[in-house]
Amino acid sequence: MMTITASAITARTVALCLNPDGKARFFLPQKSHWTLYKTGEIVRSGETDRVITFIDCLDPATQYVFEVDTGESFTFTTAECAGRVDIREFGARTEATNNGAAIAAALASVPVGGTLAIPEGLWHTGPLFLKSDMTLHLEPGATLTFITDRDQIPILPAHTAQGDMLGSWEGLPDACYASIVTAIGCTNLEITGSGTLDGAGAEGDWWSWPKERRNGARRARTLFLNNCEAVTVSGITVQNSPSWTVHPLYCHDIEFVALAIKNPADSPNTDGLDPECCSDVLLEGIHFTVGDDCIAIKACKRGDDGSDDHIRPCEHITVRHCYMERGHGAVVIGSEMSGSVRHVTVEHCEFLGTDRGLRLKTRRGRGGEIAHVRCRNIIMQEVHSAIVANCFYFCDHDGRSEWVQSRAPYPVDASTPSIHDIEISDLVIRDVRVVIGAFYGLPEMPIRSVSINNIHASFDNSTEGDVPVMALHVPTCHHVGFSTEFAELNFQNEHEYFPLSIEKE
Repeated sequence: MMTITASAITARTVALCLNPDGKARFFLPQKSHWTLYKTGEIVRSGETDRVITFIDCLDPATQYVFEVDTGESFTFTTAECAGRVDIREFGARTEATNNGAAIAAALASVPVGGTLAIPEGLWHTGPLFLKSDMTLHLEPGATLTFITDRDQIPILPAHTAQGDMLGSWEGLPDACYASIVTAIGCTNLEITGSGTLDGAGAEGDWWSWPKERRNGARRARTLFLNNCEAVTVSGITVQNSPSWTVHPLYCHDIEFVALAIKNPADSPNTDGLDPECCSDVLLEGIHFTVGDDCIAIKACKRGDDGSDDHIRPCEHITVRHCYMERGHGAVVIGSEMSGSVRHVTVEHCEFLGTDRGLRLKTRRGRGGEIAHVRCRNIIMQEVHSAIVANCFYFCDHDGRSEWVQSRAPYPVDASTPSIHDIEISDLVIRDVRVVIGAFYGLPEMPIRSVSINNIHASFDNSTEGDVPVMALHVPTCHHVGFSTEFAELNFQNEHEYFPLSIEKE
C-alpha cells in the first residue's frame, strides 16, 4: 500500500512523498511509475526511485491528480500566482558577465504573490536580495551562477542598524560577502524549480582562504536566509559553494525539500545545510555530497569575552528521507551550540561514506545543551565512526589547551555544556572502520540519558584504526563497539547488537 502526501506545493511545482511501508528512506524499494492528470486528461508521466518526488512546470491554481502504478492516487491544487516576471524582459542576457542590475529590476517589478522566473540558460549575476511574498522559480535548464569579482559583491556587516547579528562566521558576528541569493527579514518566500544555483566556488579564489578575511569580510554562502519566516526551498540544485552552501540564520517555519546540494570533496568548509538559531525546520528528501558536514545544526557560540547577546536556541528540527553521500559528518550538531540545540529528529535516512554518521560536538566554554535528539531507521555504510558525542572538541585557538582538554573536573557554570536525552534506534550500520559509538563527556557534566536500541552493525576489512573524535587523550580504536568516558548509556535488547555481527545483510 503506497501512502502519498504533499511535502511542498507552490504555484508551479510540487514535491510529493511516496511511502510504501512507512519506513522507506531516501530511495524506494523499487521504482514507481506515475501519471499526472488534469481535468481527467494525462498531462505528464514518468517514473521515480525516490521517496520524495519533485515535479516542475505546473499551472498555477490548478487541480491535479497524481497516480502511481499500484493504483493509489493523490489530488492536490497548486497555489495561485499574481504574475510571472521573466528576467529577459528587463535586459538579462546569457552572454552578459553580470546580470545583477537587470535581475534586480525584474525582481522589483514582481507583484505581491508573483514569480520571478529564471528561464533556461546560464545567467551570471551578483547577489540578489529577495523580498517577501514572492517566488523565485529556477526553471528547467536554468543555471544562476555567481560572479567571481569580489569588488562587485557587497559585504554584509556583522550587525544591522538595530544591533542584531547579520553577517556571521562560525557562530560569531562578522562581516561576510553577500550570497548569490540573499533574503533578509522575508516572509512567505518560495525558492523552487528544477534549475541550478551555482556559487562559483571553483571559478573564484574562495577556497584558497577558508579561515581568513578578504577586504575585512568572510567568504560568501550560496543561499543565505536571515530572520526569515515561512520559507519553502524545493527542487533546486545548489552547488559549487564558496563556503557553507545553504545557511538559514534566525529563521522560523522553513522547509527544504527535494534539493540536491553538491560540492567537490576537497572544497574547504562547504557544509551542505546549516540551520543556525532556527526553529521549526524541515529538511526532507535532500541528496548531499559535499566537502564538509552534510547537515550541521548550530546555535552560535559565546565570544572569548563572554558575549552572548547574539545566541539563540535552535530547536524543533526534522531531518528525514535524506541521502548523505560523502561528507565529514552526515548529521552534525555543534560545535557552535551555545544557544542550545533541542528537539532534533533524524529519521528514515541513508548515510554513505561519511566520516561520521550522527555527530554531536561541543567543549568547555560553549555552555548550552544538546538535548532531546532522536535518530532512528537509518542505514549507514562505510562510515569512519557511526555515532559520536564529543565534549572535548578541539576547535578555536585554545582548543588544545589544558582547560579544554583536561579530564579533571572543573566548576560547573554557565559556560559548561551538556549533552543529554539522546535516543538511537533501528540502525543498520555496515563496514565501520573505527567505532560504532563513541561518547566522551565532561567529568563535571557527564553525557546522560542515552538510550540505544536495535542496532545491527558490521566492520570493514581495514587493518588500522583511528581516534573516533577530534580531541586529545582519546585512544585509537579499530573495530570497537562502544568507547565511553563520563557517559551514561542505556542499552535495550543488547543481544541484537553485541557482540556485533560480521554478516552482511
